[in-house]
Amino acid sequence: MAPPEELTHWVGLEWAIITRMATTDFNLTPILDALVERGWCVAPDFLLVEAVAELRTECLARHEAGAFHHAGVGSGSAQVINEVRGDAIQWIEADDPAPALRAYLDATEALRQAVNRELYLGLEQLEAHFAVYPHGAFYKKHLDRFRDDDRRSLTAIVYLNPDWSAEDGGLLRFWPDPTGEGEALEIVPTGGTLVTFLADRFWHEVTAARRERLAVTGWFKRR
Repeated sequence: MAPPEELTHWVGLEWAIITRMATTDFNLTPILDALVERGWCVAPDFLLVEAVAELRTECLARHEAGAFHHAGVGSGSAQVINEVRGDAIQWIEADDPAPALRAYLDATEALRQAVNRELYLGLEQLEAHFAVYPHGAFYKKHLDRFRDDDRRSLTAIVYLNPDWSAEDGGLLRFWPDPTGEGEALEIVPTGGTLVTFLADRFWHEVTAARRERLAVTGWFKRR
């Protein structure tokens, strides 16, 4: 069944179940079911409004303090900065003391444990960073798996943008077909929404943002 104009307007049984997810109880069953069934999931309200606001404030403070750097493509000595992407990032350490990160780290750790328990992916650690897309920034179509490092197994993106609409750009264009062909979904990066998918399977891109766009992008890495 083809999706409507915007994924945020998609109404279906699974979507209704996920939107009722009690985040504070970490009811991850709908997310796990979607990952088993098709390898990807969009879950609104993964983080509560208060947690999103605190993360957004922390992200902006670090960005304004000059703690970010322009993102590159690739890993290690193969990394280059080019016209593929225009965001700036700051890596997040697992022991980062910032109180604003606690809800995010607790929620993603609960997700990691649940995925290992139910899907047996052997996820060992989370690699994550804040990402700020200034006006006009984008990220061209790609997979989240390096050619020389296949440890990234599951992508988990949490958006930090209140009152965002499709007209603001910065959409996550996502191809459900692993070939990267066919019709793409366009996901609005609304604050608190989690998008998670198998890192080596699904092509995606970020369309040009028309205002500053914030997210925490993470990858669960296997042993």
